Formats: sequence, structure tokens, C-alpha cells
Amino acid sequence: MGVLKSYRMRLERRRWRARAFRKRRELTTKRNRTQQIGKNDILLFCTLRNERVRLPYFLKYYRDLGVDHFFFVDNGSDDGTGEYLAEQMDVSVFYSEEGYKRSRFGVDWLNWLQMRYAHGHWSLVVDVDEFFIYPFCDTRPIRALTDWLDASSIKSFGTMLLDMYPKGPIDSAKYEEGSDPFEIAHWFDSGNYSITKNSRYGNLWIQGGPRARAFFPENAERAPAMNKIPLVKWDRAYAYVSSTHMLLPRGLNLVYDEWGGEKTSGCLLHAKFLDIFTQKSAEELERKQHFANSHEYKAYNEGLAVNPDLWCQWSEKYINWRQLEILGLMSKGNWA
Repeated sequence: MGVLKSYRMRLERRRWRARAFRKRRELTTKRNRTQQIGKNDILLFCTLRNERVRLPYFLKYYRDLGVDHFFFVDNGSDDGTGEYLAEQMDVSVFYSEEGYKRSRFGVDWLNWLQMRYAHGHWSLVVDVDEFFIYPFCDTRPIRALTDWLDASSIKSFGTMLLDMYPKGPIDSAKYEEGSDPFEIAHWFDSGNYSITKNSRYGNLWIQGGPRARAFFPENAERAPAMNKIPLVKWDRAYAYVSSTHMLLPRGLNLVYDEWGGEKTSGCLLHAKFLDIFTQKSAEELERKQHFANSHEYKAYNEGLAVNPDLWCQWSEKYINWRQLEILGLMSKGNWA
């Protein structure tokens, strides 16, 4: 990378960090338990709104993986989300009624909280409907992965977002609070993905899957990105640029091997397509707080009007991480 481009990247990173510092004023502390955080604790960060029904399973899942402390930004919930989180002894809760869009879709708020609390920690940034899968996750806690990454001098870990869905109409099975969403939504697309390289930031850009074929059939290039880098050994000098799709410094985005090998990688199982999504989609379309004038939620709302069945003859039923590795959707690389 040329000297001028490198200089521009540094300026851009400083700009995002300065913006996050300013946006800290939009956050009100509702429950601060950060004094409990130990030196080597693994932290999770999440922005959410009106997700009370999802929280019991989400917290159990990540506690079982080995997350030590949770940070949530509650963006104006009125369904009991904030109250429920405030009762959890391993959770710190911050609240804002400011516009989600004006915070760059929560990125500014989480960048600030990571700058403030995550320096030197492994930090996992996920949405409340995303579930982290990595090699050996069925037998090894997340600390085994982060210890290996530390020993290998690897600072970031990449994943592919894998949309999960039921067989039959999305509204055909009711999601019950506390239950495993993948008992309902246990199908996924094993193919139908395109990959390009972002020349500016160096990250891969992945699109496709059921959202592309069902909601963006005529505009596949506008389908949501499926590439994410959710796990990072955080430094206060870092900054996410766009969701967890890419970071600065840009070297953190090189979570793949350009020379024909395979770096260790994982997946985020995406439990978006449950019956509760229909109401959520209508609510978010009305709020108009999402990217590109909420074009994604406009597509969802139109598609959901006919209660679609995302299952097709090429759908695969989820078994475990080894299946995803065989299909080429993730890799254990040289971690044995």
C-alpha cells in the first residue's frame, strides 16, 4: 500500500475514533458492572431494540461458550429488554434514544464502549440473532480459540454469516422464549454465494444465500453482506468502519489466505427468519433507521407479505461445524 493511501487510512481511523468519542454523550449508563471485569476476560458487545424474547437463549448460549461479560446498548426498547438486562449480574447496560442511523447503525456507540472498556481484551461483537460457531466449538470453549490466536499472534478472526431458516412458511412455527431458535430454523444454503475483494479495505465481500434469492432476486448486488469479523483482540486505537464487515487498521481485515491456503475461520448462524421477524420487519421499516433508506427492510416487508418458504431443493439441514467445514463455509486451518 502506498504511503499516501496509508496516511489516508490513518486519518480515516482517527476520524471514526473521534466520532465515537463524541457519540459517547448519547449513552446513558443504566447498569455498570465493569468493575467485575478481570484482566483476561472475554467481552461481548451488542446493540439492540425490543429483543426481550430472544435474550434468555442468547445469554445462555454465549455464557456456555465462555463469554465473561456482556455490554448492551439498548436503543429505546419498550418491551422490557432494558429491565431484563439490568437484572443480569454479568451485564452492563447503556441506553440511548438517539437515532440508530445517526450512530452509523450502532457502530459509533460500540466503538466508544470498546475504546473505553475492551483494550487488551478479546472482544466479540454480534447482533442478538447471531450465534458464533468456530472449529471445535462443541468441545472447546471460546478461550481455547483465543488462547490459540494469541499464541499464533493473530489479532482478528473472520466468519461468514449463514442465514438459517425453517422448512415451510416463516410464520409456521412459533418461537418460544428461551428455546433454541435452530430447533425451528435449521436449514441453510450451502452454495449460491459470490465473493469479491474490497480494494480499499482489503476485506472480502460475500453476498448470496436465501436473502439474495428470495428478497433481492432482481438486484443481487444490493443483497446484504455476509462477511463479518466479529472477534478481535481489541486495542483502543482500532475502529470498526461498517458494522463488523471491516475494521481499521486494514490489516485486521486479512482473515483469509490469498495464496491458496486456508486460515482458520468460523460462521455466525443467523436466526433472523423466525415468526417474530414479521412484526420486527414492519416495525423497522416504519422507523427508517437502517442503511440506504431501509431498502433492505423494504425488500423484507414486501417478501414477507406472502409468508414465504425459503426452503428449496438445494437446502442443507444443519448438523454441526464439521459439516460447514466440509462444505467450505468455514475452516479449522492449522488449528488442531
